[in-house]
Amino acid sequence: MSKPNILIFMVDQLTGTLFEDGPADWLHAPNLKKLAAKSTRFSNAYTASPLCAPARASFMTGLLPSRTGVYDNAAELSAALPTYAHHLRRAGYQTCLSGKMHFVGPDQLHGFEERLTTDIYPADFGWTPDYRKPGERIDWWYHNMGSVTGAGVAEITNQMEYDDEVAWNSVRKVYDLARGHDPRPWCLTVSFTHPHDPYVARKKYWDLYEDCDHLMPEVGEMDYASHDSHSRRILDANERSAFDISETDIQRSRRAYFANVSYLDDKIGDILEALETTRQDATILVLSDHGDMLGERGLWFKMSFFENSSRVPLMISSPDMTPGRVDDPVSLIDVCPTLVELAGRDVSEISPWCQGESLVHLGNGGRRGTPVMMEYAAEASQAPLVGLRHGPWKYIRCDLDPELLFNLEDDPHELNNLAENPDFADTLDDMRTMADSRWDLSKFDAEVRASQSQRWIVYEALRQGKYRPWDHQPYQDASERFMRNHMDLNVVEENARFPRGE
Repeated sequence: MSKPNILIFMVDQLTGTLFEDGPADWLHAPNLKKLAAKSTRFSNAYTASPLCAPARASFMTGLLPSRTGVYDNAAELSAALPTYAHHLRRAGYQTCLSGKMHFVGPDQLHGFEERLTTDIYPADFGWTPDYRKPGERIDWWYHNMGSVTGAGVAEITNQMEYDDEVAWNSVRKVYDLARGHDPRPWCLTVSFTHPHDPYVARKKYWDLYEDCDHLMPEVGEMDYASHDSHSRRILDANERSAFDISETDIQRSRRAYFANVSYLDDKIGDILEALETTRQDATILVLSDHGDMLGERGLWFKMSFFENSSRVPLMISSPDMTPGRVDDPVSLIDVCPTLVELAGRDVSEISPWCQGESLVHLGNGGRRGTPVMMEYAAEASQAPLVGLRHGPWKYIRCDLDPELLFNLEDDPHELNNLAENPDFADTLDDMRTMADSRWDLSKFDAEVRASQSQRWIVYEALRQGKYRPWDHQPYQDASERFMRNHMDLNVVEENARFPRGE
């Protein structure tokens, strides 16, 4: 059986609540809608952790943060942990990354043979939280509400420059793959940083949403005291009380966010066009690392297990999976074993190093009986939080906080906590039992604290004296590009052409 080429589109902070069955009808996203029509669409896909680095490490390994050790945005992914890039490379694939994956530490490849761009975020330990200092806010890298009050239009930003580069390199790579110099099947991962805040968009995309009916959240801002304990910590970490947020600020932020979905749609369309014009077939995945609260409940960004933050888009277009909607809850940790199965390998080979479950059978009418697990032990927390999504139920626990239990079928906005309702005591006991069988929260907390304190020592030490950054440096050998005098011009021109000359 021939192994399919694989093209993975990963975006950043795109909420799955906009992708219940492909992109929402009102989004201007023609390329994603066209792809959705031939994809298995997972309406209830969840991140493993609602923060960039932990979510991405889990996506790549099929392991939760408590197993990867990537608890936050400054935790190292061990070079000894197998990723889907390692598994596919062992299966005979060439593997390439264009864009962000937020690897921390000296290994900036983690199984990828080639990485076309540097990352947008730092690779060192400087963003490490510190549970020894509860409530401390690290001003120079924590989010604040300036992303909301500063929302609007710009033609170039730090993030646009990055994603423009990611897309350009990806298109060039698709053309290069078509030349066929390497006979192996390929896996190309294209990872953008939009629609992650700041909420700033180019005017051509901003203008698409001038008359949008979705510029205000469905659940408005709540009094501080009405929030659950973790949400209050998020509000404090984001300095919510230091900013006056107007209705106009909210509308402009959401408008820019939607506009950046359309910006991404254009970028993805450029890459798909290159794939089509070079007549290459590929299994295609679209997903995000986590979502964005987008002002729901007065919360912004991520760091929360509420739906806007924890639910992500997930679509898979594969000849081995039937197009259509799947409502069973699934996780980003399921992507790694799914890729292994789609590549024709036995998933049992990776089961010792993977907590996820392949989704291929769900794309063929199968069902899932196990719960989806989530963890969070990063900024705005003071002890690890864990969550379960099982059937209609979502359960959230932290040793510092009262339990939360929601029925998402009856209460999609998670406004009615059933944990203290005696009518749901049996359900609460069932969810507790499932959580107890999966987590020892005291042990989890101790491991997070040890990791944080060790990293602070290492970071402070490495900032003394000569500093050697871990950031990925994309390398190009100019002596091997285009035409040089050690090359035969006729061979160069023929090898660089697709299709070949008659």
